[in-house]
Amino acid sequence: MASASKRKVDYFHDPDVGAYTYGIGHPMKPHRIQVAHELITAYDMLDKMQVLRAKRASAEQMTRFHTDEYVHFLNRVTPETAEELTYHGTRFLVGEDNPAFEGLFEFCSISAGGSIGAAQRIAAGSSDIAVNWAGGLHHAKKREASGFCYINDIVLGILELLRTYPRVLYIDIDCHHGDGVEEAFYTTDRVMTCSFHKFGEYFPGTGTQEDRGRGKGKGYAVNIPLKDGITDESYQSVFEPVISKILEVYRPSAVVLQCGADSLSGDKLGCFNLTMYGHSHCVQFLRQQNVPLILLGGGGYTVKNVGRTWAYETACALGIENEIDTNLPWNPYFEWFGPRYRLEVAGNNMDDLNVKDGSLDRVRINALEQLRELNPVPSVQMQDTPREPLGTHLGFSFGKDDGKPRDELDARLAQHARYIYSLQESAEAPSSESEESESESEDDNWDQRVGSNRRRVNRSSTKKRMSLLTGQYFDVSAENGFYSHCNGLNGYGLGAPPQKHARRRFFQAGPNWEEEVESVIAAKTNGDAAGGGSRRHGLLGETMTRGGKTSFDDEEWDGDVHMG
Repeated sequence: MASASKRKVDYFHDPDVGAYTYGIGHPMKPHRIQVAHELITAYDMLDKMQVLRAKRASAEQMTRFHTDEYVHFLNRVTPETAEELTYHGTRFLVGEDNPAFEGLFEFCSISAGGSIGAAQRIAAGSSDIAVNWAGGLHHAKKREASGFCYINDIVLGILELLRTYPRVLYIDIDCHHGDGVEEAFYTTDRVMTCSFHKFGEYFPGTGTQEDRGRGKGKGYAVNIPLKDGITDESYQSVFEPVISKILEVYRPSAVVLQCGADSLSGDKLGCFNLTMYGHSHCVQFLRQQNVPLILLGGGGYTVKNVGRTWAYETACALGIENEIDTNLPWNPYFEWFGPRYRLEVAGNNMDDLNVKDGSLDRVRINALEQLRELNPVPSVQMQDTPREPLGTHLGFSFGKDDGKPRDELDARLAQHARYIYSLQESAEAPSSESEESESESEDDNWDQRVGSNRRRVNRSSTKKRMSLLTGQYFDVSAENGFYSHCNGLNGYGLGAPPQKHARRRFFQAGPNWEEEVESVIAAKTNGDAAGGGSRRHGLLGETMTRGGKTSFDDEEWDGDVHMG
């Protein structure tokens, strides 16, 4: 490891990333990444680090976390086909936050490719600090977009790190709770998640200090819920002791820091009062710890402030933050930064409610108490990690053989899944049973509750969802929506109204449609063996083979997604 003053820094940037748009009027502007890049260039930082254009993530790489069906959807969806492919807005892209814009899949592949590439460079020892401002999209779920995030590049990057490192620490300083990443690693002690976020009638409505993990991961999810107006001093007073204690107890092999800039003062969707220096202090503090570090982007909706802060935090990664001139050099966006033309994001006169009601001290004490209860340095048995896939080592093309999919099973299973969901909607009548009450707190009752929940799904209930765009709750009919078949996600990641004693329930499985698939296949097989068998099951099996279509045409597959 390099000394604290001299670090090898890799900077990932794709020049195309700023060309994408979520649509006119949408607050998420990918162009902010290009603005930050132009400032970094103007300050002559590119010569001080390794500048890389990451290989864009393939659909197969995305399915290391996301479902095949969801990734296939992202690859196909366009503004014109969104209504049909989302089943009238009930699956994949629910609500107004996540539009199906032109080039959606390419944008996701740039974001995910940069984070995966950064993890690979860190794991290989080629870099001490890796930067990908196009990443940090922490709300994306396994099978659904959320909060302007479609593919969870952070989870994909951490999974790459776990191939080499036994423990990874994820820190989130975005104004919004890092729910997607926490959910992904909620039951493992190999990843500790720590999120500093606004809580209370605020998207996504999760992230209380009672949410600490489950099973082996119990205690390894740390949440720091904050209130409006937190200042640099208040933020530092909770960030430093909590992170120091985590580093002492957990001793991570690598750290991933999500630098969401919507926690800055004056952000269009944020409600904190951090200056550029208070925000970047988190980067400086972690750099001093001499641990491999990945810096990712995230939220941030006042474009000029995002560009300023990420440029300054790049300087912090290089250790030259005290050498650069706060008077901005000329750059293509120079006129945007008037009238002061300075590298700064100033605070305002908001009241710091965290100090006003004394809640900050309670939050800090609770977090430190949680960390004191942990067993120090959880161990994991590690094996030598291949530097490249076996197929690549043997000279086979990645995911293809002679230009054809190596294995069409996954692609066809995605069609089968859509068909089975339709079968359940038509076959099962609405249940009059009420949904299960609050989750029990004891872990030894968990298995019993999972089995119980599979039989107790309320088809007529209504799910509450929160929009990051509007901050309002809206209803999603469980009878028509995708989550009528994924009841395990109820109350988490869907923007459910926060409840004082609410427990996460996203691991409670819904109806086991895999069993229905197996029974249909078995019936078809038995029918064939008997010389015809049941005509009903035979037709059903044939329909499944066609993915639920009345006829199957290979030309309907565009051939771009290979998940074998």
